[in-house]
Amino acid sequence: MRISVIGCGYLGAVHASAMAALGHDVVGVDVDPVKVAALQRGDTPFFEPGLPELLTEAGATGRLRFTTDMDAVAEAQVHFVCVGTPQQADSYAADVTYVDEAFRAVGRRAAVGSVVVGKSTVPVGTAARLAETLAREAPGVHLAWNPEFLREGHAVDDTLHPDRLVYGVDGSEGDIATAVLDEVYAGQLADDVPRIVMDYATAELVKVAANSFLATKISFINAMAELCEVAGGDVTLLADAIGRDPRIGRRFLDAGLGFGGGCLPKDIRAFMARAAELHAEPAVSFLREVDSINLRRRERMVDLTAGVLDGRPLAGARIAVLGAAFKPNSDDVRDSPALDVARKLADRSAHVVITDPQAVPNARRRFPDLRYVQTAEEAVQGADAVLLLTEWAEYRALDPDKTALLVASPRIVDGRNVLDPQVWRAAGWVYRALGRR
Repeated sequence: MRISVIGCGYLGAVHASAMAALGHDVVGVDVDPVKVAALQRGDTPFFEPGLPELLTEAGATGRLRFTTDMDAVAEAQVHFVCVGTPQQADSYAADVTYVDEAFRAVGRRAAVGSVVVGKSTVPVGTAARLAETLAREAPGVHLAWNPEFLREGHAVDDTLHPDRLVYGVDGSEGDIATAVLDEVYAGQLADDVPRIVMDYATAELVKVAANSFLATKISFINAMAELCEVAGGDVTLLADAIGRDPRIGRRFLDAGLGFGGGCLPKDIRAFMARAAELHAEPAVSFLREVDSINLRRRERMVDLTAGVLDGRPLAGARIAVLGAAFKPNSDDVRDSPALDVARKLADRSAHVVITDPQAVPNARRRFPDLRYVQTAEEAVQGADAVLLLTEWAEYRALDPDKTALLVASPRIVDGRNVLDPQVWRAAGWVYRALGRR
């Protein structure tokens, strides 16, 4: 099929490349000429494992191109809107300005019978409003909502091999949009990927409900970590025990510094804001505590760092921070817990040295006044304390004996609970972690 993808950021670039790799003819459109030029020559503007190879493969077929010219979408049969919905500057609500602009631009150019597909995460009710706009300004153009469930670091596999496909369609025209999406995703459907067809509102709620549940699970185990710290328990063993219950499961029960990035924090806050607009705020009021628990872990990490210094002031201490991205296998520093902790330590006059395998350039743009180095060995040189804040594989694999030769004092705070305390303590390190003995 002929497909257009409007918005070629994280979601759009992956989706466009995957659709071309699956055999569709795809044009990606974005307002940023620098981004478009990079994608057109096969360069990825951000780090995502597997995307460079997918982009090269798709580009070699001649089925994928990128442009800033919105008129290029006119011949497409399906238009995927993949633009961002950032948090508004003065509230928790999502800013849907880019979504509205993209729909207006597509509506002026879409052919009769084509389908516009929203993939952006939007407040519930947005699709119904946009459907009315299309009916009025672009009669004969259909709307569907097809939420994405990508995990940064696994986005390519999640797009090519999704665990489910969700279609939000209108009752009167739903069969048309469903048939078109079935053709788009024919390869995945042939592999028995579950397909769930629903109304617009439910489809919009699926993504924010899923993210809210995951955030709640993470904050729950971090609340248990707070209790373990005062009661003398070990949150990792606690998580192992309760995770054996199949009703609970072990995934997302890793206590530590908490969640960040461009989705979970923004989405749960936008969910609360939209619920308030619908006069249903009590239904999701628990998310305020989920958010609060998450942010408290960052302050607690600063306290733990001060605590391992054995009475020495935090001001003037050299602190090595391993990790700047909000999660491994990503260069995304949006609402990064690691970078937030580094900033808080610097604000208390610590000499902070930050490293990350991929995120240093983005982190430097965010906080240019902090100090950055390229390797863990450089970061820990002469350190009074080492903080592991993003669980990259190379940090998990650090040799405590070799690392001890580089630091001024062998003290480590494991912000992600991924190191073996016995191994590090046996090597002479003072080891502390959130919620562990």
